[in-house]
Amino acid sequence: MIPAAPHTPWVMLGVVSLAQFLGMTLWFSATAVAPLLIDEYKISPDHAAWLTMAVQAGFVAGTLLSAVSNIGDVFNPRVLMFIGSLVGACANAAVLVAPSGSAVIAMRFVTGASLALVYPPAMKIAAGWFRGGRGFALGLLIGALTLGKAFPHLLTTMFGAEWREPMLLASALALIGGTLVLLIVRDGPYVTPTAPFDPRAITRVLSSRGARLATLGYLGHMWELYAMWTWVAVFATASLAASGMTDADGAGSLAAFVAIGSGAIGCALAGYIADRIGRARVAMWAMLGSAACAALTLVVYGRSPILLYALIVVWGFSVVADSAQFSALVSEHAPRDHVGTALTLQTCVGFLLTMVTIELLPRVAAATSWQWASVLLVPGPLLGAYAMKRLTGPTV
Repeated sequence: MIPAAPHTPWVMLGVVSLAQFLGMTLWFSATAVAPLLIDEYKISPDHAAWLTMAVQAGFVAGTLLSAVSNIGDVFNPRVLMFIGSLVGACANAAVLVAPSGSAVIAMRFVTGASLALVYPPAMKIAAGWFRGGRGFALGLLIGALTLGKAFPHLLTTMFGAEWREPMLLASALALIGGTLVLLIVRDGPYVTPTAPFDPRAITRVLSSRGARLATLGYLGHMWELYAMWTWVAVFATASLAASGMTDADGAGSLAAFVAIGSGAIGCALAGYIADRIGRARVAMWAMLGSAACAALTLVVYGRSPILLYALIVVWGFSVVADSAQFSALVSEHAPRDHVGTALTLQTCVGFLLTMVTIELLPRVAAATSWQWASVLLVPGPLLGAYAMKRLTGPTV
């Protein structure tokens, strides 16, 4: 029997963050071993992007259903996290016995849909334990999420040409995470109460200027984030090969882990600073920094690996540093009884947009080269920074 944990904000945040890390290993579990899955199931190269896009599509479907039905406000978020982790773990493990490539993609869709019950509810739980310092708390939570998404790339470097063990390990970790939340975590003193179904919930959320601008900023942020995370390994491999490196494939996977993993530090640091100088201001500067890094891929491509690693560390740090601040802004500006719906709506539209750039980036690379592809990502964070500039006045 698991001993009772002290019901303090930091202990609860620690458990939820650990569960978020464990659950989010499911997200890129297939992406990290994509070449092996493509060979195993004879997936067409034109459909390879769907190993990630199916997760995005499933997540969009799950969050859309949650937002429309108010699931995030009607049911306890701890229960939702457990259910999402359980279903996601099963769907991810089912890839090992899938009869075809189409079935693999279908299982990835189910995995993404289940994670809609892990990500937004975790933010609601954390917000329920913190009022002051909420930006830092959510920054730590998103940092844990970021590490979870980076972890499959590290597993790929550890297991080499074997893809089954990393997939099974990700499923086991997710199941452990959901169980920890159900058994240990409790509702915080600032948790928003469960609410009856309200068909006007989305309209009420969007009537808030702060919630609207935070969501617009989030869209600019998401235009760049997941395309970068999905294709940074391919970009790094191409750049390292162009620089003359012989083992570029293995180095590309390590580069992806470094790029995504460095974002965990960015999330925590940005959250700490945001509680002191303003969330919108920090989000604005993070997006300006990541836009600059996306543009600088033109310069470092094919050059010294040291330059490449330096850029992707800064890019990985800045590209996700602002993520938690959008959630904090929405949780503060949305109607109190519809915070769960507001967070779910925000993530829904944001992840819907990610499917556009995940699909477009390799097409741009095929038409030009990976040296030029990332320039496509620059407009998103610039527009997001503009939305945050409008929010840095008295309403922040």
